Amino acid sequence: MSDITRAEVCVAACADLFAGAGETLASPMGLVPSLGARLARLTTEPDLLLSDGEAFLLTPESTVEGWLPYRKVFDVVAHGRRHVVMGANQVDRFGNQNISAIGDHARPTRQLLGFRGAPGNTVNHRTSYWVPRHSPRVFVEAVDVVSGVGYDRAGGPFHDVHRVVTNLAVLDFATDDHSMRIVSVHPGVSVDEVRRQTSFPLTAVGVAETRVPTGEELELIRTRLDPEGRRDGEVPS
Repeated sequence: MSDITRAEVCVAACADLFAGAGETLASPMGLVPSLGARLARLTTEPDLLLSDGEAFLLTPESTVEGWLPYRKVFDVVAHGRRHVVMGANQVDRFGNQNISAIGDHARPTRQLLGFRGAPGNTVNHRTSYWVPRHSPRVFVEAVDVVSGVGYDRAGGPFHDVHRVVTNLAVLDFATDDHSMRIVSVHPGVSVDEVRRQTSFPLTAVGVAETRVPTGEELELIRTRLDPEGRRDGEVPS
């Protein structure tokens, strides 16, 4: 088991984002979250729905198994049966996310993707974030622009910022004030390292070590899902 890479730990952590999801539309953005969703479908969550992002539902091997035209996605969103895993150029302690711009919104120093679907995602269904480079530049005291809405700005039955998976740790918001806490650190990573790479205080009580993939999961990752090893380009060991 000593040859398990950090990227493979992250894939398994992303698969665990969908634990208990059942028949939910997974919308993972990025390579590692996509591998995680496909791994979950092949193991613990066989009812998970995987989409090509346009019109088709796919098997983990990308065989078309159903049709989901874009107009129907809004019905799924309205009913909360979707779990999107987005990136984050910035995220703060309450889960506010920025993918729009860096700097003052009126005169940004860097233009990014724009708001995209982030506001609607965070107020309508479960949302998680994937950060391949955990650093103080990403984990900031306050985001420059609120794209995805955090717990200090929204509420209600459909607002559910679930977890943040990074190359160092898994974090969530299961605290009294919904501020971010460390759930687990990846093998070889310390709580102090995660805190040093974060610009705001993190709750860290009963922190576990992130689980490593099982033998079955490793086989699936290495031989069926990503035999080319692209995951290691996103999360170097």
